Amino acid sequence: MAGKAGGLKGVALIGGGANSSVAGALHFFQDPATGPHFNPHNKPHGAPFDDERHVGDLGNIAANKDGVAEVFIRDLQISLSGPHSILGRAVVVHADPDDLGRGGHELSKSTGNAGARVGCGIIGIQSSV
Repeated sequence: MAGKAGGLKGVALIGGGANSSVAGALHFFQDPATGPHFNPHNKPHGAPFDDERHVGDLGNIAANKDGVAEVFIRDLQISLSGPHSILGRAVVVHADPDDLGRGGHELSKSTGNAGARVGCGIIGIQSSV
């Protein structure tokens, strides 16, 4: 991920192997272990393009025929510095598509009803060495 003036751009490849089908929702979490979606402004769950959303709501991903999801994120709410930095936070792939807070399910406004957590990692900066 590279910081840009006025936002952050991130690119990732997420794969589960040739016989897998990576699909579901992508979120940043408050606490890498078990915390809720990253939501420092106490907003309802929403889509990445919504002004009113958790900072960590990053939308849905889907794998290609080889089981790899290419993810490109450009976002004005996440950053790599300051009090709301995503460094050290978990990034999580959920099993199901995110309803973006619009599904009418009891979990829509908190998690997007995106199902179980099926993959995760911690955001960090890789040395250029």
